[in-house]
Amino acid sequence: MPLSSTTRLLPPTYRPLFAHVEFRRLLPALAASDLGDGMSVVAVAWLAVLIAPPGQSGLVVGAAVAAYALPGAVGALVFGRWLRRLVPRRLLAADSWLRALLLGCVPLAWATGVLHPVLYVALLAGSSVLHAWGGAGKYSLISQMLPPDQRLAANALVSSSGSASVIVGPALAGFLAAVVSPAWIIGLDALSFVVLAVQVGRLGGAAKAVATAAPVDTGRSATGLRLLRSQPELLGVLALTWFFNFLYGPVEVALPLHVTDDLHSGASLLGLYWTLFGAGAVLGGLTAGALSKLPHWPVTLGIVAGWGLMLVPFGLGATAGISLVCFALGGMIYGPFTALSFTLFQDRTPAAWLTTVLAVRGAALLTASPVGTALGGPLSAAMGPRQVLAASGMATITLAVVATVARAWGTRRGGGRSFNRAEEV
Repeated sequence: MPLSSTTRLLPPTYRPLFAHVEFRRLLPALAASDLGDGMSVVAVAWLAVLIAPPGQSGLVVGAAVAAYALPGAVGALVFGRWLRRLVPRRLLAADSWLRALLLGCVPLAWATGVLHPVLYVALLAGSSVLHAWGGAGKYSLISQMLPPDQRLAANALVSSSGSASVIVGPALAGFLAAVVSPAWIIGLDALSFVVLAVQVGRLGGAAKAVATAAPVDTGRSATGLRLLRSQPELLGVLALTWFFNFLYGPVEVALPLHVTDDLHSGASLLGLYWTLFGAGAVLGGLTAGALSKLPHWPVTLGIVAGWGLMLVPFGLGATAGISLVCFALGGMIYGPFTALSFTLFQDRTPAAWLTTVLAVRGAALLTASPVGTALGGPLSAAMGPRQVLAASGMATITLAVVATVARAWGTRRGGGRSFNRAEEV
């Protein structure tokens, strides 16, 4: 089917995106890497169980899962002095090649019989050390490729790809695991990053021209964190997102306990909760493109409050059917949040500093959900999982109210001013 015929099937908001050759080529490669990471959600933990010494599986699984994500926060801080000078295309390519190389070593080490838990954790940690910069490069590249009025729609497609991978990736990994070792599934994840790295390397024309023309930091002493402190609005977006993710963390612990302890059910019901949430998040994320004409801040705050509201019925003794509907609606409400958050950063940060600021954002957010998740266990033991879910919802609603009041107060004092020119840095 010709491209022009295909794009007519898309909602009007998304049609202009596919007129951009660079974006049209990049999107499938990003989706492939998302799917690879989705499969690794299952494969990383499962392979850790297989190679762990007797009685140490919990320790090895915890170390492997942490190593697959957390070193990105360290990399964002340690390597900022050198990496913030790179254009977004090169940052994304560097992260993709590093992940491809080190994740690709996992199946090789497995096949040769040398995959010791220490080596495994080291490979996972090394593969993720640039991931905050890679994510920053991805959204900075989108910002460079497209005009401002198309960024929200593009962010919506990219974030929806990530949400879809949470549904499809683990299911596909479970299917493949019946045939091959989880080490080879991680190898497929590595291959997906080869695809992304190669496609990013092929970007030319507009992407390279914009990257060359953009004012790039060449050694000024200010850091991304200092830049954020100087701009209350950007710092407010980051703080709101951090606490939103932090308050979501206990849900990941309390929901399984709610299913087993309160509803007296099993894994199939838990899987249904997350499937409906993920499907809702994909649908909700795709609606973000239609929100471009609405003020982003009020919509973002409404999303935070709406997600919290969907958790409150858990504490009121809602039946499984009602709570499933609430969780699916919560996913739909949450869906546009990531795209809106990135768009706020793209619109209010000078091009020269966007990758640096987004890397700091990524590093900070890597700590939010794990901290909340760590608190979820003790809270569930003390309060009960049903009450923890409701408390998370009420606290999230309170966060939205506090953020609304703080923004209104800051705007009256002139604190809502944002960057309009790079030379204001």
